[in-house]
Amino acid sequence: MIDLIILAENAALDLIKNVQVRAILGPSSSMQADFMIDLGDKAQVPIISFSATSPFLSWIQSPYFIRATQNDSSQVKAISAIVQAFGWREVVPIYAGNEFGQGIIPFLTDALTNIDVRVPYRSIIPSSATDDQILAELYNLMTMQTRIFIVHLWSTLGSRLFAKAKEVGMMDQGYIWIITDSLTDIFNELDPSVIDSMQGVIGVKPYIPQTKRRADFTIRWKKKFQRDNPNVLNAELNVFGLWAYDAATALAISVEKAGTSDLGFQNSNVSKNSTDLETFGVSQSGPDLLKTLNSITFKGLSGYFHIVNGQLQPSAYQIVNVLGNGGRGIGFWTEEHGIVKRLNLTDTSTYSTSKTNLKSIIWPGDTTSPSKGWEIPTNGKRLRIGVPVKDGFSEFVMVTRDPSMNSTKFTGYCIDAFDAAMKLLPYAVPYDYIPFDKTGATYNDLVYQVYLGNFDAAVGDITIRANRSIYADFTLPYTESGVLMVVPVKDNKEKNVWVFLRPLTWELWVTSFCSFVFIGFVVWFLEHRINEDFRGPPSHEVGLIFWFSFSTMVFAQKERVVSNLARFVLIIWFFLVLILTQSYTASLASMLTVQKLQPVITDVNELLKNKDNVGYQEGSFVLGILKQLKFDETNLKVFNSPDELDELFIKGSKNGGIAAAFDEIPYIKVFLARYCSKYTTVEPTYKTDGFGFVFPIGSPLVTDVSRKVLNVTEGKTMTQIEKAWFGNQNVCPDPSTALSSNSLGLESFWGLFIIAAFAALSALVISIATFIRKNRHVLRSIDPQASTWHKIVVLARHWNRKDMESHTFRNLPGQGDRDDADSRDRVGVMEASPRGNAPEGPLGLPHNALPIANGTPPRSSFSNQTEENIHSSGEQGRPSRDYGEPDLPGQTTQDISRVVELPILHHQTSESTYQ
Repeated sequence: MIDLIILAENAALDLIKNVQVRAILGPSSSMQADFMIDLGDKAQVPIISFSATSPFLSWIQSPYFIRATQNDSSQVKAISAIVQAFGWREVVPIYAGNEFGQGIIPFLTDALTNIDVRVPYRSIIPSSATDDQILAELYNLMTMQTRIFIVHLWSTLGSRLFAKAKEVGMMDQGYIWIITDSLTDIFNELDPSVIDSMQGVIGVKPYIPQTKRRADFTIRWKKKFQRDNPNVLNAELNVFGLWAYDAATALAISVEKAGTSDLGFQNSNVSKNSTDLETFGVSQSGPDLLKTLNSITFKGLSGYFHIVNGQLQPSAYQIVNVLGNGGRGIGFWTEEHGIVKRLNLTDTSTYSTSKTNLKSIIWPGDTTSPSKGWEIPTNGKRLRIGVPVKDGFSEFVMVTRDPSMNSTKFTGYCIDAFDAAMKLLPYAVPYDYIPFDKTGATYNDLVYQVYLGNFDAAVGDITIRANRSIYADFTLPYTESGVLMVVPVKDNKEKNVWVFLRPLTWELWVTSFCSFVFIGFVVWFLEHRINEDFRGPPSHEVGLIFWFSFSTMVFAQKERVVSNLARFVLIIWFFLVLILTQSYTASLASMLTVQKLQPVITDVNELLKNKDNVGYQEGSFVLGILKQLKFDETNLKVFNSPDELDELFIKGSKNGGIAAAFDEIPYIKVFLARYCSKYTTVEPTYKTDGFGFVFPIGSPLVTDVSRKVLNVTEGKTMTQIEKAWFGNQNVCPDPSTALSSNSLGLESFWGLFIIAAFAALSALVISIATFIRKNRHVLRSIDPQASTWHKIVVLARHWNRKDMESHTFRNLPGQGDRDDADSRDRVGVMEASPRGNAPEGPLGLPHNALPIANGTPPRSSFSNQTEENIHSSGEQGRPSRDYGEPDLPGQTTQDISRVVELPILHHQTSESTYQ
């Protein structure tokens, strides 16, 4: 390798110094190009390479370096997209220990880090490695958990690596191999035995479209190559050959465009002692040629040829799967769309890393199922699981030592939960529990031990916290989360004489009272003219309105309702009253029950104000929460078990005990399971993330164990574990539910009130409209010049009478009009002769009053005139005995008495005769 580099250096120096070439095409390797770049930069001679792929070589190093091939760093995104598609979390790169291999590693590591994939180890294969050295490195990789390998080697070294990997069993199921384009591009040149050892490998390579021009050129090249090399059979033109042809074409086009004048070199001033590197001149045509090369574009054999900043612009990458005698295309990767099944230049979809966009893949071991990417090595160590040693709350974790047997037993809720999750893994993970017992150590210290590598994991009642996640990864939580305050309870039963008012808010009380009065008024209004039960003196009727409405609250009303409109209103009202009374009863009963468990303290601020002592569990992060709440350290008391906590409560804050305690929900549940009749919890709940299992950052076990934790918590297994360690906790109220008993508000019933009010108002409007329609003659008979208030008074007086046409009066035998007969008869007389100038009949009565003598009042007297009409005539007279009608003009009081007397006598005679 070194000899080839020296030969390339000498050849380049000779071409520049002696031949004075305008450009150099062809440093075949990155190491050769590295030295030649300096020569080209000094002589201003463009160096065009079609095979130097190292990212360390760039136009930044020298503007006269032109890379007419793909940069190795351009494929790292395609490789990282494959890793992300299958969800692998760790990979190990295997690369050559030279400039070619090391150039890609920084870019590959950055790409993997961007998708949260770790690189726990880098495997470097020396350029001159022997087979034994390769085997030793492979055995070293077998002892590690990671099973995803990315190989970046040239053909000879890569072929030896895969041959040895198959020999040691690393090409079997469970291993994943991804190769870069340095191997993928030359599949056709590899020995069949090497390809056989690479079955199932995934590779990426630049996509070269198949065109007729390329096919014709390949045929011509094969013929010429066969003619020049008759001993080489089945030679294939690889992508580097296509790039070489395109680079030569670009150089030829650039020379033509740049012109052929001034082809010489400008010699520099040198001394006798100058070296060869200082004796050659500077090309005069180099700048123009370089400018032309960077601006030329054309469609070459390898695709679209375009140089930007000395670099051929990358194309799409094809993803291949080694199967049979070569590679089978399974998809593509592009900078714009990620992994796709087929190239579509018009596709506008978003970037994708979905494995569903790949065709079926045959993995190592001839399987179609991809590996999870890691394994517990068969010859590896057993996992060391750290378990905290604690005195109290042994239901969660308990470490028991047996000196006679020299053994340690680990039991508890957390231990059983971890064992249940590990048993569900599809692979065996051997592990041992190790006690963590350091004086004064906290759970933060245990997590830090995992970070230091002293433990492979930690299991116990370890809460997921943000500060702990800096040093370790946690699985999903397997317990409830949150910190609660627990306080003693007191019995306030019947100590509040006004408790019966609390079930309803004052808005609902006021609304209910107004509704009762309003419904009572509406029913009275609808029944007054047709129902004797709703008639009487004003004081009686006002009392009836209140009595009837409030008696409906217990459905104790005795008054008969005969109006259909009133019945319609009451049907809806009864429904509202039923719901309201039942809700009131339920709320009051609930309120009286809740008050039996009233907490002594309901607010943290009350504790701070009174400077009461509060308790927390020793070694818990709850201490930090209490300090954030501004509790003084002198008021903080430590407990280790439920019994100690109960003793602190019994002492009380003034006697060295506590008034309240703060702890996580799982511990509170255990405590209340024993003492639920004495204590309860109070809001607020301080958020935490529950208990979780601890693993090193980036551990591949985290994802798998988290999935199994979900299976355990969602199934019957967790219920059985909880019953085994905590018993039946349903006998006590849920500690995560704070005590509360809110009064019922108007917002819960406003819909019913609106319906009832609408029904009552509708009935009221219908009743008034019906009354006015039937008695519109009353309005017509009133003087048009009378005031509105006078008209309303007249209608009100008329409405106040019984509706004799109602079926409630018309159908009663012998009822008649005892109350209003005299009034109606008088009106009939007055209507017959309103001005006293009508013709008189017998006994001095007008003709239209004569039918009264036969005992039958004229019906027209109720349809033509009313007493109000007479009253509004403007004549002055003495009010009558009953209704205040004025005397008829032209008649004396004796005349009126005589006129009225006959029908009354006749009416009485008729009644006596009927009886």
